[in-house]
Amino acid sequence: MSKSTAIDGIRYARMVQAGAANLRLHTQAINNLNVFPIPDGDTGDNMLLTMVGGADAAGCGSESVSDTARRVSDGMLLSARGNSGVILSQIFEGIADGLEGLDEADNQAFASALREGVRRGYNAVMEPAEGTMLTVARRAAEYISAKASPDVKTMMKDCLREAKRALESTPDMLPVLKKAGVVDSGGAGFVYILEGMIQAFDDEGDIRAFGSMEAQQQDIDVTLFTEDSILEYGYCTELLLRLQRCKTDPETFSVEPLTELLKSIGESVVAFKTGSIVKIHIHTMSPDKALAFCQRYGEFLKVKIENMSLQHRDSIPGSLDSPEGTEGGRSPYGIVAVASGEGIQRLFIDGGAYIIVEGGNPSAEEFLEAFGRVDADVIFVLPNNGNAVPAAQQAAGMYGASEVRVIESRTIGDGYAALSMISFDSGDVEQMERDMTEAMEGVATAEVSRCVRDTEEVKKGDYIGVAGKRIIAAGSDRLETAYSTVNALNTGQYDICILIRGSGAGEKEAKKLEEYLRQRYPGMEIYVVNGMQEIYDYIVVLE
Repeated sequence: MSKSTAIDGIRYARMVQAGAANLRLHTQAINNLNVFPIPDGDTGDNMLLTMVGGADAAGCGSESVSDTARRVSDGMLLSARGNSGVILSQIFEGIADGLEGLDEADNQAFASALREGVRRGYNAVMEPAEGTMLTVARRAAEYISAKASPDVKTMMKDCLREAKRALESTPDMLPVLKKAGVVDSGGAGFVYILEGMIQAFDDEGDIRAFGSMEAQQQDIDVTLFTEDSILEYGYCTELLLRLQRCKTDPETFSVEPLTELLKSIGESVVAFKTGSIVKIHIHTMSPDKALAFCQRYGEFLKVKIENMSLQHRDSIPGSLDSPEGTEGGRSPYGIVAVASGEGIQRLFIDGGAYIIVEGGNPSAEEFLEAFGRVDADVIFVLPNNGNAVPAAQQAAGMYGASEVRVIESRTIGDGYAALSMISFDSGDVEQMERDMTEAMEGVATAEVSRCVRDTEEVKKGDYIGVAGKRIIAAGSDRLETAYSTVNALNTGQYDICILIRGSGAGEKEAKKLEEYLRQRYPGMEIYVVNGMQEIYDYIVVLE
């Protein structure tokens, strides 16, 4: 098959990398399309971080489009975050399934693979709605399947043309988009990816020059480890290992022997297999030994070794008491919680969480690493953010060393209520999950934050109080908006109020809000926590 009329592995890698590069250029524009005006897991950021995971994993590509597509898919599955990122990763997972076993893909094969990607994307959503990225991808896939394009480049242009038409129609399908006067943000991201993919057919330069997300991080502070320092924390070592048939059988390979070897030279060991690629994470004083162990089974696609004295702490081990009889070994149960702000993190640690995943919107890979650090038979996960739930669920499905139960806590209040109700005494995992889920039903949570874009209800720069996805208060003064937010929650119906102050709110102002609550709602138990979170100036939790 002619290279000009087919997509081989090298071309597919370039298409994905160019798609990521174009997406990067338009990330803020996609963020600005978000209907909800708080920068809490914006669509553009989520899609970019997910797409870059696939672009980095693709490398230079291989002759086989099947192998390259699988690497892209694996990279995106690990990097996926937010609802949009998880759906995008599932679309590319379906494309990889559709290209399985092919050295090259012609028009028909690629169109069929995209249809499979759409099918996987729809299956990833419990109640898929039309007027979203799924609609845009589906209509584009259906169009190129029905139209006989003369070559792959023309096919991709046809795909883009129909995707744009579908995107423009999204406000007619979702009233919330029409009300806000915008098109769907995830659909727009998908269109930008297609635009970049087409550019890869014309530009024969190194598309990967756009760089990975890692390359754009701030420089490390080398002053933290000087000539007189002593290596205390060891090295955070991460590997992507391609299993080799000359060393092992990739189909039957089990990560357990490798995991046991790695545990003998380090801790925080995570190893999981997708296809013939094994992702490995370990904290060790001897990364050379880790490399030697792993090379017994294959060769490296990627190696990252970082001195942990220079790393920003991205998770906090808690103080979960081991249930009686564990003698400090592997625990029957463990809890992973997502939280931002040192005060909120400490609140969850004191409540029994063993590992805190930093940030409100972590990737599937960050969840997987946290699962490995817990070392428990059953792991309960509290995402504490609706944007984090899909990535947590995707990671749970990928992790095989423990039973993982994702409790769909969508706010800090949900998560804290669930955590307060957990009891390991019964030994009944189903009952534990029911208890936590039921505990969340009696909780109301609201947040006060600045609005980052104009809407019909509020102007950019004003303060808003939100509960779920509803704006329940708005104003130019933060404290007055906090008063209105509390009153809109029917606060008098609750017995307990936890007021969590963010880094942007001063202690004196928080004291005024506390006094207001005590005067207006006498008899209510009120607790004030300095959460030190960044996005939300105040979080109000009512039980």
